[in-house]
Amino acid sequence: MGDVAVGARSEQEGPGERPEEPVRTKESKAKKQQRPFWKELPLLIGVALVLALLIKTFLVQAFSIPSDSMQNTLQEGDRVLVDKLTPWFGAEPDRGEVIVFHDPGEWLRNEPTPQPNAVQSVLSWIGLMPSANEKDLIKRVIGVGGDTVECKGSGPVKVNGKPLDEPYVFPGNTACSTDPRGQFKVTVPKGKLWVMGDHRQNSADSRYHQDEPGNGFVPVGNVVGRAIVVAWPIDRWSTLPVPGTFDQKGIDKAAAATAPTAVAVAGAVPLVLLRRRRLLRTGTRV
Repeated sequence: MGDVAVGARSEQEGPGERPEEPVRTKESKAKKQQRPFWKELPLLIGVALVLALLIKTFLVQAFSIPSDSMQNTLQEGDRVLVDKLTPWFGAEPDRGEVIVFHDPGEWLRNEPTPQPNAVQSVLSWIGLMPSANEKDLIKRVIGVGGDTVECKGSGPVKVNGKPLDEPYVFPGNTACSTDPRGQFKVTVPKGKLWVMGDHRQNSADSRYHQDEPGNGFVPVGNVVGRAIVVAWPIDRWSTLPVPGTFDQKGIDKAAAATAPTAVAVAGAVPLVLLRRRRLLRTGTRV
């Protein structure tokens, strides 16, 4: 009986009717599985926040310029983007770079710390707003470990005996300040930096902290990253390249002297290879 009923039903069905059932079933399942946008919105926001936090931690972060010490390169209120990725690969700041760094020793002890509201704090934490409550500074690197930096009279600044041509210095300023602490000659210790503001007569930089712990030098470990772009306001958008004066010949004298082993190895490699080649030709065992 059951076999006859099944056979009769199968004969009534047309040849193209059966494939339609699974199609309708898939469409109905898709409609059931599709979630409303408002249910997916929290997930999208969560992913966006995680990505923003990762970018701030490992790639770039926005910082606000709090003073005029870097005029005219940077103006108070400018927003800069800081490259935080490069230091993760072991690169250290070089001469001429504009860097953001943590206060190395109470340089900002007399500066008030702004108190952001809750929204500003959250946006700053994830990197969507400039950091507001961290005591960071921004200056230009003039000397690195091993360099001798000096200022006499009104300038120019000299690095390893080479005078710097500094077109970025604030118009009307002299490269060196003529007050007692503005006249100096220092040798930068390994792992430290000597930094100065572009507004030389309005910058409490390394020169003015020589009699404090750290002697005005900034530890490389305090560096947050290199400022690479002025991102805001839009009419001031620009990059922050290393000035050509730091590429002049002879300025790397001290840096080269700190790596004699590397130079020796580089010079020895061709000699070793040449000797090995001669021994192979003569049949001598190597």
